[in-house]
Amino acid sequence: MLRKLYDWTMDLARHRHANWALAAVSFIESSVFPIPPDVILIPMVLAQRHKAFLIAAICTVASVLGGLLGYMIGLYLFDAIGLPILEFYGYGEKFASFQERYNEWGVWIVLIAGLTPFPYKVITIASGVTGLSLPVFLVASIVARGLRFTIVAALLWRFGEPIRDFIERYLGLLFILFMVLLIGGFALIKLVL
Repeated sequence: MLRKLYDWTMDLARHRHANWALAAVSFIESSVFPIPPDVILIPMVLAQRHKAFLIAAICTVASVLGGLLGYMIGLYLFDAIGLPILEFYGYGEKFASFQERYNEWGVWIVLIAGLTPFPYKVITIASGVTGLSLPVFLVASIVARGLRFTIVAALLWRFGEPIRDFIERYLGLLFILFMVLLIGGFALIKLVL
């Protein structure tokens, strides 16, 4: 089952509309969607290594634009949209105390969250809710997301075949590790918030 999903994803990564799919997932992930764009970014770069940096750029631009949507949700629609999203992910109650400390460390929080698998949508919404300076938010987002996706793309570009072989050999184990990291990220947020 997992092998069929992997093969389907690799075929999809070569599709002529793959860039649009990556852009859509990257955009939505930065504001509401729980799955990181890496699930499309990695197969796309492995399938088309010569386009690695273009793929990273598409992912970065779409992610920053999606982050801007998350910021606007936090700024203008927090009560109607943002709070229900945070409550859906279990962050509603602790959010008030987090909000007080946020602007003091906001730029660092955006940079660190943008570079890690930490659910970025929480940070984009929090930045809007707390009124973090929009230029500061945008610059930190561009730097963090650009670095994150470019580093992933560069590693895959440079070491593509050995990485692809490794992924294909240990697909089941890597899937379990990915799920542990994803769930662990959300659990960590619950502890921090």
